[in-house]
Amino acid sequence: MKTTKIEWTDRTWNPITGCTKISSGCANCYAEIMARRLQAMGQKKYKKAFSLSLHEKCLNEPLAWQRSYTIFVCSMSDMFHEDVPVSFTSKIMKTIKATPHHRYQLLTKRSKRMRKYFQTHDIPQNAWLGVTVEAEEYKDRIDDLRLLKNASIRFLSFEPLLGDLAELDLSNIDWVIVGGESGANGRRMKKKWIDNIREQCENQGVSFFFKQWGTWGSDGKKRNKRANGKLLDGEIIQNLPEIETA
Repeated sequence: MKTTKIEWTDRTWNPITGCTKISSGCANCYAEIMARRLQAMGQKKYKKAFSLSLHEKCLNEPLAWQRSYTIFVCSMSDMFHEDVPVSFTSKIMKTIKATPHHRYQLLTKRSKRMRKYFQTHDIPQNAWLGVTVEAEEYKDRIDDLRLLKNASIRFLSFEPLLGDLAELDLSNIDWVIVGGESGANGRRMKKKWIDNIREQCENQGVSFFFKQWGTWGSDGKKRNKRANGKLLDGEIIQNLPEIETA
Protein backbone atom coordinates (compact mmCIF):
# COMPACT_ATOMS: atom_id res chain seq x y z
CA MET A 1 0.00 0.00 0.00
CA LYS A 2 1.19 3.48 -0.82
CA THR A 3 -0.03 6.84 0.34
CA THR A 4 -0.98 9.02 -2.58
CA LYS A 5 -1.51 12.63 -3.60
CA ILE A 6 -4.54 11.67 -5.68
CA GLU A 7 -7.31 13.75 -4.12
CA TRP A 8 -10.16 11.30 -4.64
CA THR A 9 -8.64 8.29 -2.88
CA ASP A 10 -6.75 7.39 0.31
CA ARG A 11 -4.29 4.72 -0.80
CA THR A 12 -3.14 2.81 -3.87
CA TRP A 13 -2.69 -0.96 -4.27
CA ASN A 14 -0.77 -2.32 -7.25
CA PRO A 15 -0.87 -6.11 -7.69
CA ILE A 16 -0.40 -5.29 -11.40
CA THR A 17 2.01 -2.76 -12.89
CA GLY A 18 2.65 -1.71 -16.47
CA CYS A 19 0.30 -1.15 -19.37
CA THR A 20 0.04 -0.32 -23.09
CA LYS A 21 -1.50 2.75 -24.73
CA ILE A 22 -4.97 2.43 -26.23
CA SER A 23 -6.36 5.97 -26.57
CA SER A 24 -5.47 9.65 -26.69
CA GLY A 25 -5.47 10.04 -22.91
CA CYS A 26 -2.54 7.62 -22.71
CA ALA A 27 -0.14 9.80 -24.71
CA ASN A 28 1.58 11.35 -21.68
CA CYS A 29 0.88 8.55 -19.18
CA TYR A 30 1.97 9.60 -15.68
CA ALA A 31 2.27 5.95 -14.58
CA GLU A 32 4.75 5.14 -17.35
CA ILE A 33 6.92 8.12 -16.42
CA MET A 34 6.81 7.13 -12.75
CA ALA A 35 7.55 3.46 -13.49
CA ARG A 36 10.68 4.33 -15.47
CA ARG A 37 11.80 6.61 -12.65
CA LEU A 38 11.28 3.82 -10.10
CA GLN A 39 13.20 1.40 -12.32
CA ALA A 40 16.13 3.83 -12.42
CA MET A 41 15.99 4.00 -8.61
CA GLY A 42 16.41 0.22 -8.41
CA GLN A 43 12.89 -0.63 -7.23
CA LYS A 44 12.54 -4.41 -7.75
CA LYS A 45 8.84 -4.17 -8.47
CA TYR A 46 9.64 -2.02 -11.51
CA LYS A 47 12.61 -3.93 -12.89
CA LYS A 48 10.61 -4.34 -16.13
CA ALA A 49 9.73 -0.63 -16.08
CA PHE A 50 6.28 -0.27 -17.66
CA SER A 51 5.96 -3.73 -19.18
CA LEU A 52 2.89 -5.49 -17.81
CA SER A 53 3.81 -7.40 -14.64
CA LEU A 54 1.72 -9.44 -12.19
CA HIS A 55 2.74 -9.36 -8.52
CA GLU A 56 1.42 -12.40 -6.67
CA LYS A 57 3.14 -11.33 -3.46
CA CYS A 58 1.07 -8.15 -3.35
CA LEU A 59 -2.32 -9.83 -3.56
CA ASN A 60 -2.84 -10.19 0.18
CA GLU A 61 -1.54 -6.76 1.24
CA PRO A 62 -4.95 -5.26 2.13
CA LEU A 63 -5.67 -8.14 4.53
CA ALA A 64 -3.22 -6.57 6.98
CA TRP A 65 -4.71 -3.07 6.86
CA GLN A 66 -6.99 -2.75 9.89
CA ARG A 67 -8.14 0.80 9.28
CA SER A 68 -10.77 1.51 6.65
CA TYR A 69 -9.43 3.03 3.42
CA THR A 70 -10.65 4.04 0.00
CA ILE A 71 -8.17 2.26 -2.27
CA PHE A 72 -7.39 2.92 -5.94
CA VAL A 73 -6.59 -0.49 -7.43
CA CYS A 74 -3.85 -0.67 -10.06
CA SER A 75 -3.04 3.02 -10.26
CA MET A 76 0.09 1.93 -12.15
CA SER A 77 -1.74 -0.26 -14.66
CA ASP A 78 -5.17 -1.23 -15.98
CA MET A 79 -6.43 -4.34 -14.22
CA PHE A 80 -8.66 -5.19 -17.19
CA HIS A 81 -5.76 -5.14 -19.65
CA GLU A 82 -6.17 -7.88 -22.25
CA ASP A 83 -2.95 -9.59 -21.10
CA VAL A 84 -4.10 -9.96 -17.49
CA PRO A 85 -5.47 -13.51 -17.03
CA VAL A 86 -9.03 -13.76 -15.76
CA SER A 87 -7.73 -16.03 -13.01
CA PHE A 88 -5.51 -13.22 -11.69
CA THR A 89 -8.35 -10.70 -11.84
CA SER A 90 -10.38 -13.13 -9.74
CA LYS A 91 -7.61 -13.30 -7.15
CA ILE A 92 -7.83 -9.51 -6.81
CA MET A 93 -11.60 -9.79 -6.38
CA LYS A 94 -11.14 -12.45 -3.70
CA THR A 95 -9.04 -10.03 -1.65
CA ILE A 96 -11.58 -7.25 -2.18
CA LYS A 97 -14.40 -9.48 -0.93
CA ALA A 98 -12.32 -10.57 2.06
CA THR A 99 -11.85 -6.96 3.23
CA PRO A 100 -15.33 -5.40 3.33
CA HIS A 101 -14.13 -2.56 5.58
CA HIS A 102 -12.28 -1.07 2.58
CA ARG A 103 -13.73 0.62 -0.52
CA TYR A 104 -11.93 -0.28 -3.75
CA GLN A 105 -11.94 1.93 -6.85
CA LEU A 106 -11.49 -0.01 -10.10
CA LEU A 107 -10.85 2.40 -12.98
CA THR A 108 -10.30 1.24 -16.55
CA LYS A 109 -10.17 2.37 -20.17
CA ARG A 110 -10.95 -1.21 -21.20
CA SER A 111 -14.63 -1.03 -20.39
CA LYS A 112 -15.71 -3.89 -22.62
CA ARG A 113 -13.36 -6.32 -20.91
CA MET A 114 -14.57 -5.17 -17.51
CA ARG A 115 -18.18 -5.63 -18.59
CA LYS A 116 -17.42 -9.10 -19.96
CA TYR A 117 -15.70 -10.13 -16.73
CA PHE A 118 -18.63 -9.09 -14.55
CA GLN A 119 -21.12 -10.85 -16.79
CA THR A 120 -19.85 -14.11 -15.28
CA HIS A 121 -18.49 -12.91 -11.90
CA ASP A 122 -20.15 -11.16 -8.96
CA ILE A 123 -19.35 -7.50 -8.35
CA PRO A 124 -18.08 -7.06 -4.79
CA GLN A 125 -20.31 -4.70 -2.83
CA ASN A 126 -17.27 -2.70 -1.71
CA ALA A 127 -16.00 -2.19 -5.27
CA TRP A 128 -16.61 1.08 -7.10
CA LEU A 129 -16.44 0.62 -10.87
CA GLY A 130 -15.24 3.44 -13.13
CA VAL A 131 -14.17 4.23 -16.67
CA THR A 132 -11.96 6.97 -18.08
CA VAL A 133 -13.53 9.08 -20.83
CA GLU A 134 -11.07 11.68 -22.01
CA ALA A 135 -12.79 12.73 -25.24
CA GLU A 136 -16.01 12.44 -27.24
CA GLU A 137 -14.92 9.35 -29.17
CA TYR A 138 -14.74 7.25 -25.99
CA LYS A 139 -18.25 7.90 -24.67
CA ASP A 140 -19.20 4.30 -25.45
CA ARG A 141 -17.26 3.33 -22.33
CA ILE A 142 -20.02 4.98 -20.30
CA ASP A 143 -22.58 2.65 -21.87
CA ASP A 144 -20.50 -0.39 -20.89
CA LEU A 145 -20.28 0.85 -17.30
CA ARG A 146 -23.97 1.70 -17.08
CA LEU A 147 -24.88 -1.92 -17.83
CA LEU A 148 -23.15 -3.09 -14.63
CA LYS A 149 -26.20 -2.32 -12.54
CA ASN A 150 -25.16 -4.31 -9.47
CA ALA A 151 -22.19 -2.05 -8.75
CA SER A 152 -22.63 -0.04 -5.55
CA ILE A 153 -20.94 3.00 -7.16
CA ARG A 154 -20.34 3.71 -10.86
CA PHE A 155 -18.04 6.63 -11.66
CA LEU A 156 -16.48 8.48 -14.60
CA SER A 157 -13.02 10.00 -14.77
CA PHE A 158 -12.77 12.80 -17.33
CA GLU A 159 -9.02 13.08 -16.82
CA PRO A 160 -7.14 14.22 -18.72
CA LEU A 161 -10.09 16.10 -20.21
CA LEU A 162 -9.13 16.69 -23.84
CA GLY A 163 -12.30 18.06 -25.38
CA ASP A 164 -15.88 19.19 -24.94
CA LEU A 165 -18.35 16.48 -23.93
CA ALA A 166 -21.93 17.35 -24.83
CA GLU A 167 -25.15 15.40 -24.36
CA LEU A 168 -23.81 13.10 -21.65
CA ASP A 169 -26.22 10.42 -20.49
CA LEU A 170 -25.39 10.10 -16.80
CA SER A 171 -28.20 7.75 -15.88
CA ASN A 172 -26.99 5.09 -13.42
CA ILE A 173 -23.78 7.09 -12.87
CA ASP A 174 -23.04 8.20 -9.30
CA TRP A 175 -19.88 10.28 -9.51
CA VAL A 176 -17.87 12.32 -12.02
CA ILE A 177 -14.22 13.39 -11.67
CA VAL A 178 -12.74 16.10 -13.92
CA GLY A 179 -9.07 17.02 -14.20
CA GLY A 180 -6.55 18.60 -16.52
CA GLU A 181 -3.35 16.96 -17.70
CA SER A 182 -0.09 17.63 -15.87
CA GLY A 183 3.53 17.25 -16.94
CA ALA A 184 5.78 19.06 -19.39
CA ASN A 185 3.67 17.97 -22.37
CA GLY A 186 0.29 18.42 -20.69
CA ARG A 187 -2.50 19.46 -23.04
CA ARG A 188 -4.74 22.41 -22.26
CA MET A 189 -8.19 21.96 -20.76
CA LYS A 190 -10.71 24.73 -21.41
CA LYS A 191 -13.00 26.04 -18.69
CA LYS A 192 -16.08 25.82 -20.87
CA TRP A 193 -15.54 22.06 -21.11
CA ILE A 194 -15.53 21.78 -17.30
CA ASP A 195 -18.58 24.03 -16.93
CA ASN A 196 -20.47 21.94 -19.46
CA ILE A 197 -19.82 18.72 -17.54
CA ARG A 198 -20.57 20.35 -14.20
CA GLU A 199 -23.91 21.66 -15.45
CA GLN A 200 -24.86 18.24 -16.79
CA CYS A 201 -23.98 16.67 -13.43
CA GLU A 202 -26.15 19.20 -11.60
CA ASN A 203 -29.07 18.66 -13.97
CA GLN A 204 -28.85 14.87 -13.68
CA GLY A 205 -28.14 14.62 -9.95
CA VAL A 206 -24.57 13.31 -10.15
CA SER A 207 -21.80 14.21 -7.67
CA PHE A 208 -19.10 16.39 -9.27
CA PHE A 209 -15.42 16.42 -8.24
CA PHE A 210 -12.92 18.86 -9.77
CA LYS A 211 -9.41 17.54 -9.19
CA GLN A 212 -7.01 20.05 -10.75
CA TRP A 213 -6.21 22.38 -13.63
CA GLY A 214 -2.93 20.65 -14.41
CA THR A 215 -0.19 22.21 -16.53
CA TRP A 216 -2.45 24.92 -17.96
CA GLY A 217 -4.20 27.28 -15.56
CA SER A 218 -7.68 28.75 -15.67
CA ASP A 219 -6.12 31.83 -17.31
CA GLY A 220 -4.69 29.76 -20.15
CA LYS A 221 -1.11 30.11 -18.93
CA LYS A 222 1.31 27.21 -18.62
CA ARG A 223 2.96 26.72 -15.24
CA ASN A 224 3.51 24.19 -12.45
CA LYS A 225 0.30 22.30 -11.64
CA ARG A 226 0.58 23.25 -7.96
CA ALA A 227 0.59 26.93 -8.92
CA ASN A 228 -2.48 26.42 -11.10
CA GLY A 229 -4.24 24.67 -8.24
CA LYS A 230 -7.76 23.29 -8.09
CA LEU A 231 -10.03 26.28 -7.63
CA LEU A 232 -13.05 26.44 -9.90
CA ASP A 233 -14.81 29.80 -9.88
CA GLY A 234 -12.90 30.63 -6.71
CA GLU A 235 -13.82 27.53 -4.73
CA ILE A 236 -12.85 23.91 -4.24
CA ILE A 237 -15.58 21.63 -5.55
CA GLN A 238 -14.78 18.04 -4.61
CA ASN A 239 -18.03 16.24 -3.93
CA LEU A 240 -18.03 12.50 -3.23
CA PRO A 241 -20.69 10.01 -4.31
CA GLU A 242 -23.63 9.39 -2.04
CA ILE A 243 -23.22 6.00 -0.40
CA GLU A 244 -26.25 4.11 0.80
CA THR A 245 -25.98 2.74 4.31
CA ALA A 246 -27.89 -0.20 5.68
